[in-house]
Amino acid sequence: MSIIVKFFVASDDTSAGLALTTGPGRALESLSFGSFDPEEAVVEWERLLAGGSFEELVEAGEPRIVAGQDNDGCVVFAISPRLTTAFADAGHSRLRDVAASWAQLRAEDGEVIDTEIAVGVVGDLAVLVSGARRQNQSVYCWVA
Repeated sequence: MSIIVKFFVASDDTSAGLALTTGPGRALESLSFGSFDPEEAVVEWERLLAGGSFEELVEAGEPRIVAGQDNDGCVVFAISPRLTTAFADAGHSRLRDVAASWAQLRAEDGEVIDTEIAVGVVGDLAVLVSGARRQNQSVYCWVA
């Protein structure tokens, strides 16, 4: 499980990959969260917001690793265009429902995420994604 999770905005994969060793830093707009598995979360969010099965999304290579290795070290991965669109198009009520469903999925796997915290994570990420889209940029996640 991750210690540090930072979703951040960058212009492209190369710029995002520069965050691998030290994180996105202050120069990039970002959100910081506590311990949860963000790679699993983005697949679950995409499934809940845009459809498809967890297995299909993982087999399709989501989330796409931009830098680092998907092991115990730091990693940077991209939020898929499909998830970005789904976040940007979802209204407040839909985001709240997705957050509640995500919290329930985590509870079924023995991971406790308070529903209001889940609502905050999903809602804040939707705001970050919407802002990035307006600036023609993408959203990435740094995990350490």
